[in-house]
Amino acid sequence: MNSGSKLINVALFSSGNGTNAEALIQYFENHTLIKICAVFVNKQDAGVIARANRYGISVILFNKDEWNNGFVLKQLQQSAIDYILLAGFFWLVPNDLIQHFPDHILNIHPSLLPKYGGKGMYGIRVHEAVLKSGEKMSGITIHLVNEDYDSGTILFQKELLINPGEDAVQLAVRVNELEKYYYPRVAETFIISGRNLGGYR
Repeated sequence: MNSGSKLINVALFSSGNGTNAEALIQYFENHTLIKICAVFVNKQDAGVIARANRYGISVILFNKDEWNNGFVLKQLQQSAIDYILLAGFFWLVPNDLIQHFPDHILNIHPSLLPKYGGKGMYGIRVHEAVLKSGEKMSGITIHLVNEDYDSGTILFQKELLINPGEDAVQLAVRVNELEKYYYPRVAETFIISGRNLGGYR
């Protein structure tokens, strides 16, 4: 990892439309300490590509073989990346990345983990499961990434009261607003100082 540069270099990983990725790009666009250097994308038709292009952020496409054979790690090392932020990224992170970036990979999940996490639990599926279970609250979780889906150390959670009669699409919109606001700020605090994040609650 890069230790000599003034700026802290960050890579985003995304698989989808990229609303969280764009929120991160906007937040750090003129930051004096943190720079978003690249967006790594595993789907050629992902909406995040157009969002990254609008801000002049490099996009690195990769497939499943490249994800598992060290290609992605090599690209990260060439860019002197210090931290990785997953933003709507749905593949399990391989061990070589976990080991090379210990406690330097963050993810955001659209529920209050450990509930409604794990393999296959992403996007609208999460909100449908929350509503089906009759929960009164939902929210977001920002956590460190380890070898298992959605099971790393929790850094921050923000609750949201579910409205009567709310459907999964409506809930998704409100949860996404929390994600876009809190993820950049929590990531910033963690990356710069690692201080207690309770002040964001």
